[in-house]
Amino acid sequence: MSENKYLQWFSSKTPSIYWHDSAVRAEQLEAFGNGAVGMTTNPFLINSTLHSDTAFWKERLAQLPAGLSGDEKVQSLIHCVTGYYAQETRPIFDKGIPGKGYVCAQTNPNKTGDTEYMIAQAKTLASWAPNIVVKLPATNAGIAAYEECVALGLNVAATVSFTVPQVLTVGEAAERGKKRAEANGVKPGLTIAVLMVGRLDDYLRDVAHDSGANVQESDIVQAGIACIKKAYNIFNERGYTTYLMPAGCRGANQVVELAGAKMIFSIAPKITKLIASDTACEERIQVPVAADVIDRLMTMPEFRKAYEEDGMTREQFITYGSTNRTTDQFINDGWNPLAAFDYSNI
Repeated sequence: MSENKYLQWFSSKTPSIYWHDSAVRAEQLEAFGNGAVGMTTNPFLINSTLHSDTAFWKERLAQLPAGLSGDEKVQSLIHCVTGYYAQETRPIFDKGIPGKGYVCAQTNPNKTGDTEYMIAQAKTLASWAPNIVVKLPATNAGIAAYEECVALGLNVAATVSFTVPQVLTVGEAAERGKKRAEANGVKPGLTIAVLMVGRLDDYLRDVAHDSGANVQESDIVQAGIACIKKAYNIFNERGYTTYLMPAGCRGANQVVELAGAKMIFSIAPKITKLIASDTACEERIQVPVAADVIDRLMTMPEFRKAYEEDGMTREQFITYGSTNRTTDQFINDGWNPLAAFDYSNI
């Protein structure tokens, strides 16, 4: 195992919670050795591990019924992987420490506009284990499904989310759902609002190049950080009980600059490799992004949509550029390939 003293400090000496973002067994073992206490997966990561680490999953795949198709097949493949990791992390979960010992499973990204479909599928995924967190998209329909799932006491995360208005809407929905749950004698589960900081940067970089915006690369790589720092302050001011989750990171700065936040961090192996073991152990969540950086970024309408509290309406979330890009990847590099995956000849 490659020891990383910074990640060990980050996960044990600060309020920050480290979740591993990969379903490959060797990577999971290394991450947990450095302080990870949960896992995020998505259809792309499930498909990736089944193809790249097939020998490890062979025995579990052999137990699947023959002839599965459609959602039933994909759900069975997802269960094959997330069910295993849910068992592995159950001892952590059973300690009852908030935010620790969970594994994510994601609903069908082909159905991001179908609330009832997502609710039904969320119930199925949640039934696999008490430490499964169901990932739903932060679209209008997805947030409606999210609120209903919170009211039912499920553990849920709103993903495919890149902006301040999205996570604020999710935080509000979670509070409403928890009040409904408690009114019905149901214990609320874990609630998470994802902000894909690096994927936002990716999108804004292309927009900046295309429009000739007067911003530098050094500004772009702080856009996602600026958005989630703003959201974090608002969550604390409003007393939201939902965890923000930085995800889709593209550089070490998107972990280091948020260190000390009471957030659940989704950190992929490629990012942990970028974080030097001797990185200064400093909590930087309250260090603001420089005002001149924000000023330059605010010249871009697409950044204003992401940064301002009312930058988009709930109905506009599904139309944001990063939403379309990410949903497409989850469909075409994840869910649909899983539907075509031939597990019978493994």
